[in-house]
Amino acid sequence: MTHATPDAPRGLFYRLPVLGWFARDLARDFHGNIWYFLLIVVTLLVLAVKTWGLVALGLTAVAATPVIFVVLLLITVGG
Repeated sequence: MTHATPDAPRGLFYRLPVLGWFARDLARDFHGNIWYFLLIVVTLLVLAVKTWGLVALGLTAVAATPVIFVVLLLITVGG
């Protein structure tokens, strides 16, 4: 008897050249690849700060503000 293999995700996001590769890997093995993905994000942030200075760090903080609000809301609600 053969094992059924799951179908590959078919969304538009999965077809993008670089982001789709990360998304497919994270969908397949989340716990094995999340640290690799976070390392890439931190490396990109360091390279952005090295290239554009503190402006890149400030814009990253501004972009993270809604995420922090949601986290604080979830902590307050208890979810």
